Amino acid sequence: MRLSQRPFLTGLAGLSSAALIFTATPATAAAPDDGVSVTAAKQCSETPRELPINQFTDHRELGVELARIERVSAGKVDVEQIGRSNRGREVWSARVGTGRKAVLITSEIHGNEKTGTDAILQLLDWVGTSDSAKAKRWRSELTIVAIPKMNPDGAELDRRGNDMTWQEVVAQFPQLSTSQPAWNYYTRPQQGDDYATRPGFDVNRDYHPDLNYLPRPQDFPGSSAQTGWYITPESRIVRDVYRGLKAEFGKVDTYVDLHHQGACYVMPDDPDEFVTMSISGKFVDNPATTPGYEKYAKDYDLDYSKRLNVAVNTALQAAANNRPVFGNITLYPQDINLPGTGLGSFALNGSGAVLFEVRGQTQTLGQKYRAVLTQGVYIGLDGMLSAIASGQVHRLNPADYDRIPPRGPNIGTPGADDAAADARIVAY
Repeated sequence: MRLSQRPFLTGLAGLSSAALIFTATPATAAAPDDGVSVTAAKQCSETPRELPINQFTDHRELGVELARIERVSAGKVDVEQIGRSNRGREVWSARVGTGRKAVLITSEIHGNEKTGTDAILQLLDWVGTSDSAKAKRWRSELTIVAIPKMNPDGAELDRRGNDMTWQEVVAQFPQLSTSQPAWNYYTRPQQGDDYATRPGFDVNRDYHPDLNYLPRPQDFPGSSAQTGWYITPESRIVRDVYRGLKAEFGKVDTYVDLHHQGACYVMPDDPDEFVTMSISGKFVDNPATTPGYEKYAKDYDLDYSKRLNVAVNTALQAAANNRPVFGNITLYPQDINLPGTGLGSFALNGSGAVLFEVRGQTQTLGQKYRAVLTQGVYIGLDGMLSAIASGQVHRLNPADYDRIPPRGPNIGTPGADDAAADARIVAY
């Protein structure tokens, strides 16, 4: 079935966040088992399993839907092929708006984290076709560039990493012929996928804040606390789009990366409630006091990232008045230093940064609860983009970010892959 025929997208695309909220459940009635509001008293497992995902948008359907959105928007949404993955699949961007505030949004850097792509399609459909005052304000104040499914090879394999061997890296960068493989190169089972027969990289560790960086042998194998190298075509594609926007606008106002996390995290003050989403604006140590990163200090603006995340949380908490599950929002752990991620690297370049970590990856939830989780991503993006377009984001208090509760513990039963997980692999 073509994506444009699916009732989920055609029924929800183009609606405001308020219109997307389901009917509230009366306090005296039993809450629906939507898998997000389900109580933690029920069993929760992080064991990788083969679960259905066919309702999510695949690569072919993405191309069909982007073409449809470009057509029905009468050119307001401009779709462009911006490159190809390592296995030759098209990577597309969609651009809408003519404003001076550039916002870059990416999804599926990890191919088993899929709700972001569906939320982006809904967002593009609405902002490209709506004649509402809100949509017109977005288009006049913002230039939104979305790269949905930026790791299509991993997405088609429904796995975290891309599809690329170290030998293919060396063929592109002969200077690395005597280097050890990068630390984020997967060659053994991970999350139920056998990388031993089809290796790949965690693309979300392949960024560098120096947008002109070229791989150097002495920088390998590296570590999670160090920068990446732009050795994968997928990271280079996003880097090049970011670099082009920076040249065009002087800076990229905001960068948003849409992810998933474990299925079994609970709220810190209510262990009977699962976390619907964790968010964050902090990905690197303060560059002003970090040796080697001082040159990025003048552009780094953690307070702005916090304000953006406050806008996301405010929208979701408002939606929780009708659908309480949207109130189960926490901060992602704040004690991380990941300059090799897109969020870390682009934050060092002066962009406000926002991480969405939706509950459950495909190997733990499959397509279950797809609609409500995608809806949460849409609501958060809607609130953030509205705040940027109106200027309200600058009136938000960054101290409210620090009041968002921390993520509670994971109560899930670990599977064999989890127990043997390499300590190098960081959560997102």
